Amino acid sequence: MHDSPRIRRLRNDLIALERLVTESSVIRFRAEGKPPQRYLITLQGRSLARDRGKVVVRDKHEVEVKLGSSYPRTMPEIRWLTPIYHPNISEIGMVCLGGYGTNWVPSLNLDELCVMLWDMARFHNYDIRSPYNREAALWVANQTSFKFPLDPRAMRDLRVALGRVDAESPPPNNAPVTSPEPVRAEARPGTNPKPAQGNSFFRRFASEIQGLMAQTKEEGARPTPSGGALETENNRGIVILDMEVDLRPRRSEPPPREEIVFLD
Repeated sequence: MHDSPRIRRLRNDLIALERLVTESSVIRFRAEGKPPQRYLITLQGRSLARDRGKVVVRDKHEVEVKLGSSYPRTMPEIRWLTPIYHPNISEIGMVCLGGYGTNWVPSLNLDELCVMLWDMARFHNYDIRSPYNREAALWVANQTSFKFPLDPRAMRDLRVALGRVDAESPPPNNAPVTSPEPVRAEARPGTNPKPAQGNSFFRRFASEIQGLMAQTKEEGARPTPSGGALETENNRGIVILDMEVDLRPRRSEPPPREEIVFLD
């Protein structure tokens, strides 16, 4: 009798987690079920928590992962059991996985999910623009006491030590947005945003045109047949119109309104 795809996936997840434990000094786990459908993940490393209103370092974390009856077609149920102070983890332990929250990818294995959770815990991966915990997001954006990531170890640090994988591997597609530094003041609401990339292009374009016009004016200019702007031709045969470039954004005018006249 053949096992269902879900049973095979549950067994493969267990094998992947057991392999991950041999490659990491960070993670340990307990599993329930045959094959397991509930995991208690223990992460041993530096993260943050609030204690009596003060942000402190916490070195051990527990996360519950439940693989429901529709897993892997649907996302596992994840809950942080120990206190943690993180923009993307709520006060009751609910975890936001960014794009995976709305577009779950069944091909994401359980060991890869644990890597994402560890990167969140050590503040290697966090997003203060769409937080679960707004107070934590505001604190992260303005704090200067801690340097992120709090823990320099990658999940597979034992394997990294043997030179088998890179210390910092990129997150999978649709992972939460990585912010290696807190968003500065100019990126927060109510402040002046950075100029758009299109404006810089037009400024550079205008400066190149003006420089080229200054070069060609010395080589000779002749009035255009229609008059008005000067048309100059340099020794490369390039014709340039001496005109001012308006860099102000233009608004499209609405089409003229047509009036309908009814004849008796």
